Amino acid sequence: MKVLVLYRPNSEFARSIEEFVHGLQTLHNVDERHLQVLDFDSREGAATASLYDVMGQPTILVIGDDGSYVKHWEGGNLPLMEEVAGYTLNYQ
Repeated sequence: MKVLVLYRPNSEFARSIEEFVHGLQTLHNVDERHLQVLDFDSREGAATASLYDVMGQPTILVIGDDGSYVKHWEGGNLPLMEEVAGYTLNYQ
């Protein structure tokens, strides 16, 4: 599974998202194979948001290996890092 993080780097949520991503990488050993961070306003970010019907940011998406939607969190209330990291544990 893969975790996709969509956010605007110059938004009010930028710092909390960047700290969240850093925590996933350092505390939970989630690597770049299982974690992708996208600028919500970039071409790839906009395409991903459209594909998964994401309307707001920041959004954390969990995507299956086949690209299927598994779960998402949207808005400023972030989930626990352990919960997000748990989706990648069996795939590392």
